[in-house]
Amino acid sequence: MTNQKKKKNHVPARLNLLFFAVFILFSALILRLGVVQIVQGEDFTRELERTSNVTTRIDAPRGLMYDRYGNIVVDNELELSLTYTQPPRPSEREKLEVAQKLSHLIELETSNITERDMKDFWILTRREQALDKVSVDERKSLDNSEEYELTLKRITDEDFSEITEEEKKVLAIKREMDRGYALAPQRIKQGITTEEAHSIIEHLAELPGVDILPDATRKYVYENTFKSFFGRTGSIPKESLDFYLSRGYDRSDIVGTSFLELQYEQALRGQKAVVENITSRGSVVGTAIEKLGQRGNDLVLTVDMELQIGVEDILRREVEGNRGAYLRDPAAYVVMMDPKTGDIYAMAGYEGNDFDHFGVVNKSFEMGSTIKGATVLAGLHSGVINPNSIIHDAPIRVGGETKRSVATMGNINSTTALERSSNVYMFHIVMRMAGFNYSSQCCWNDLAGSYGDFRSYLNQFGLGVETGIDLPSEGLGVNGGVQQPGNLLDFAIGQFDTYTPLQLAQYVATIANDGYRMKPQLVKEIREPGSSKEELGRVVNQFQPSVMNRVEMSDEHIRHVQRGFRQVIVGSRGTGRALANKPYQLAGKTGTAQVLNNRGNNQTFVAYAPYDDPKVAVAVVVPNMNRNSSATISRNILSGVMDKFFELEERRQSPSVNTPAVDEDEENND
Repeated sequence: MTNQKKKKNHVPARLNLLFFAVFILFSALILRLGVVQIVQGEDFTRELERTSNVTTRIDAPRGLMYDRYGNIVVDNELELSLTYTQPPRPSEREKLEVAQKLSHLIELETSNITERDMKDFWILTRREQALDKVSVDERKSLDNSEEYELTLKRITDEDFSEITEEEKKVLAIKREMDRGYALAPQRIKQGITTEEAHSIIEHLAELPGVDILPDATRKYVYENTFKSFFGRTGSIPKESLDFYLSRGYDRSDIVGTSFLELQYEQALRGQKAVVENITSRGSVVGTAIEKLGQRGNDLVLTVDMELQIGVEDILRREVEGNRGAYLRDPAAYVVMMDPKTGDIYAMAGYEGNDFDHFGVVNKSFEMGSTIKGATVLAGLHSGVINPNSIIHDAPIRVGGETKRSVATMGNINSTTALERSSNVYMFHIVMRMAGFNYSSQCCWNDLAGSYGDFRSYLNQFGLGVETGIDLPSEGLGVNGGVQQPGNLLDFAIGQFDTYTPLQLAQYVATIANDGYRMKPQLVKEIREPGSSKEELGRVVNQFQPSVMNRVEMSDEHIRHVQRGFRQVIVGSRGTGRALANKPYQLAGKTGTAQVLNNRGNNQTFVAYAPYDDPKVAVAVVVPNMNRNSSATISRNILSGVMDKFFELEERRQSPSVNTPAVDEDEENND
């Protein structure tokens, strides 16, 4: 029994020891959890916050552009770009060292460096001198940003002069590096040369964050043909940065900066590839997750590239062949459009010795007698004349100034006035609209109002107002200014206000289209990328013809002016009768405006064809001609481009790069 008692006492002792050990372990665990939760909780929270997902987006190629027949006109071409990817917490000194090394490996333009860039660089590279700009006592009352701003203000031109040309190269590179975000590749230089690429690759180990990535640049299949209107791409302009950032762009993005590239930026912009990185304590951990991007949507233009090539060839030939006929600034402009839809078939400007299409939509000129169709319609609608009104064409004297037509025509009606281009007939129309009786020399009723009334008639045709073309901006022309009786008469014959070649084309198209003013359009469709460049994708947006307005004049009055335009070509004394034998039934109006103190003139010609079912309307403007020259450049250009249009109507073929549309020895049928 004694042994059994000993055994019973021994078991509880061991259990007690076990329970005590477990108690100690749990106490230690609870103590540790308390330390983690209470003492080190904030530290672990900060550590967790330092671990995050960082998303980087990589550019995708922009959409392509096709002409109206499906020919690629703007493509993408592979090139290499030098990029720099900032770490999460970049060091200015480390970036400066990278920039210094790169300055020996690449060439980068320094002209974009600003004064602020120079000041920041001076402070970074001359720390001791920068510290001396602000006294110790001043620092006591300033925070860091205030001290920096004061330092900037005290940097002098003499300080600037210390920055060498070699340092400017470094600054240009660092300037581009600073524009990027953490873990997002920032272009330092787009389109690096093969030699530069080789040099960089050899030194990549010494260039943290630097890489060479495939990129895309615009390729113009037809070289300079229509190139100005395609527009340019580049870095986001400083003044537009907030606009783009608010729409999800990155600072380093390439965007359209002019013409169609800018107008259709949202469509052409590609869908970026997305790369997600996990970072902890400033370092990337794990494997990046990538989502593929997609090329931007494509544009199908209204432009006929083969016709455009022909138009540009004709412009070049006529201007270069008649340089001696100009008083200054040799130039010529052409716009060809579908009067029923507003589609722009071709549009070109030749200035100096090269193409600069900017002038077609933004430069304005006095257009002379081409606007007389609108003057006659204003007279008919206001009731001061009727289709059969006879006016005696002979020199008149208004305000002490004698005004006349090119020849005294005697009694003529409005059709003959258009056919022979009578100035006096137009003078009488606006005098009557202003309440002035020429016979009694009385009286000008509300002269300023008369200018406004006449201008409102011209505006209905697109003269002096926005045409509505799908471009970021366009010129409106210039108001002639001084509202005197004599100037009102000049206004009636196109020698007061100025208009752009595009406005002139919309004007004649409106007459051809029975008074309906159509919105000029350069893009027919927006399409998704096709499975190949040769195959167009699904239509995203199709632009339907848009009527801007219908002029107030009656159908009868419009048909009357249309007949007058036909007489200009086929009438025995028509100013455009040299083109009477054209097989496509031309109708139009010639014009001459005196400029450069009457030493020169602007030659203009508007036309459409066929007369009974117009397919094309054309405006030709040739400014600054020598008044004494016998050159008929506007007529030759109009004849050539109309011939080309109807030739292509019969014989449609694919355009050929660098193949002239008109043979050099082909004669104009004048």
